[in-house]
This record gives sequence, C-alpha cells and structure tokens, in this order.
Amino acid sequence: MCSQCEKAAVYVLQNGKKLCKRCFTRYYEKKVFETIRKFGLINKDDKIAIACSGGKDSTSLLYLINKFTSERNMTKPEALAIDEGIHGYRNKTLEELKEFCSKFDINLHIFSFKEEFGFSLQEALVKASRKKLGINSCYICGIFRKYLINKKARELGFTKLATGHNLDDEAQTILINQIKGNVSLSAKLGPRTGLIEGNGKNGNGFVQRVKPLYMCTEKENMIYSVVNGIAPGFVECPLQQSYRFEVRDWLNNFEAKHPGAKRAIVNSFLELLPLLKERYKNEFLNGFENEKGNVKRKTIASIACKKCGEPSNREICKACELVKKLTESH
Repeated sequence: MCSQCEKAAVYVLQNGKKLCKRCFTRYYEKKVFETIRKFGLINKDDKIAIACSGGKDSTSLLYLINKFTSERNMTKPEALAIDEGIHGYRNKTLEELKEFCSKFDINLHIFSFKEEFGFSLQEALVKASRKKLGINSCYICGIFRKYLINKKARELGFTKLATGHNLDDEAQTILINQIKGNVSLSAKLGPRTGLIEGNGKNGNGFVQRVKPLYMCTEKENMIYSVVNGIAPGFVECPLQQSYRFEVRDWLNNFEAKHPGAKRAIVNSFLELLPLLKERYKNEFLNGFENEKGNVKRKTIASIACKKCGEPSNREICKACELVKKLTESH
C-alpha cells in the first residue's frame, strides 16, 4: 500500500484494504506469477500459445504472459484465435485483437469454423434447426472450438496452451459438475487441465492446457485490463445459450451476500483434486463397439478418431460426429 491507496483506490480487498492503480497492478501480477510458479504452469523451454477471444480475460492473459516471458528471456508467446463466424461480434473482437498483437509485436494465428468445417456457427445453427437436432449454439461452439484450438496448437508445435479461465469460471464448473453428477469430469479441472500430461508430441494428441489466471476473479481481470489500458470492448456473445449462465448468475448473487464464497469453493476443491485425480487416473474412456459388436476400451492416450485422427473417446470424435449430423442429407 502507498499514500495514494486511500485517495485513489480502484479496488478493495476482502479484508478492507484499498489499492490504488499501481498497487493493484502489483497485487494482481504477483498473484498471477505466483500461480504460474506454484503449479508449474510454464517452463523455461516452453513454446506458449494463448487462446484468445479478444475479450478482457484472454487479452489480459496475453499481455501478462508476454511480460512474464520478456522479463525471463523466454520465447515470446503467440496468440491463437478461433473465428466462429458470428457476424457483428467475432469480427469486431478479432479486429481489436489484431490491433493489440500488432502493438506488442505478437504473432496471431486465426482459424475459422468455415475453413475447417465448411460452415460458420450461425450457418450450423440454421442446419441444426432445420434438422430438429435439439442442440444450441454453446453446445456446437464448445465442441468445435475445443477440437480446432487443440488441433492447431499441436500442428504449430506449441507445448503449452494457456487459457483465460479465471476463478469464477472454475467455481461455476465445479458446481455444474456436482449438480449434474459428473464428479469424474472435475478430476480434469485445476490450473493444469486433464488427467494426463501432454504436449501433443508424446502420442496422446493433447497440448497441455494451463490457467495462469486461475486464482484471479473476473472482477479483478476487468479492473486490471481497464487500469492498464488494455481493455477491449466489453461485448457478450449474442448467441450464448448455456446452463452455465444460470449457475453464474446464481453464484454472483450468492457471492454478493457472502463475499469469498467463490474463492472458498475453489480452494476447497484444490484440496480434493489430488484425490480425484488418483481415483480416476486409470479411468477408461467410454467403450465402443467394433465391427463384430465387441466392446473395446482404450485409455486416453491410445484413442484417435478413425476419421480425422484427433484424440477422441470414441471411434468417431464428437466434432466429426456433429459435422455429419449437420451435413448429412437424410
């Protein structure tokens, strides 16, 4: 704290201490860099991709990791963005991201649903509606984004894929998995995601995902981006339709009445996470039937989609399966 904290506070800690712009920036960056160190998220020889949407979380993360690597004489991070084809939304956020990357001399790779799958998200929604598939935009987007970002990160030789997931995101996911009875999925959460380590080069096809903003709240991310002049336009996706947003709103209301609830959820979960990983470390993925009708089971590291070769828990991955559903004529 300094003499300016009382006069020009931009943030108030849970204990009541006020922080000015300079002190808040130090507090925030220290928390992020300690998270990286504590959980071993980034190593000296890593080639890091930042999954960027153009929003406040991923843009702040890109700025921070660029600063982190520069101060330690490490390889400069690169940005990896996905264009889902949401007119009036994604094209605007990508333009802001291009300007940001140009300003800081950061390589930006952009890949699109249209080029990869043959249709944009909005076109996919029209197809899904016509075929009465009963799936929403977030379901389609989630499958295709996850597929494409891992595939391209691996092809470009990145050893780490850093995402802008924050403490709010993690608390929401923990609750969603509990509510839906998907405890096994929570074993894949944490600052380093997945049940197995991977960099895309060891045969499992997954680039290791890490979350440097894991201990930062969404509010802190917003304030950091604003006071440091890196805030993009705050625009929410016009197509969002997800169960998550109901949980988000409920959790925000609960946090307002009981400050610290989100952090308590995540901290308690981190204590349980080693037990969950141990419990599910040898868990097989879903079985599938071969041509003879026999059920086969394979581990995460040994399954690949028969159509595209990407990692999958079935003979045909979810992305290829969804493409087929959306494009088949019958």
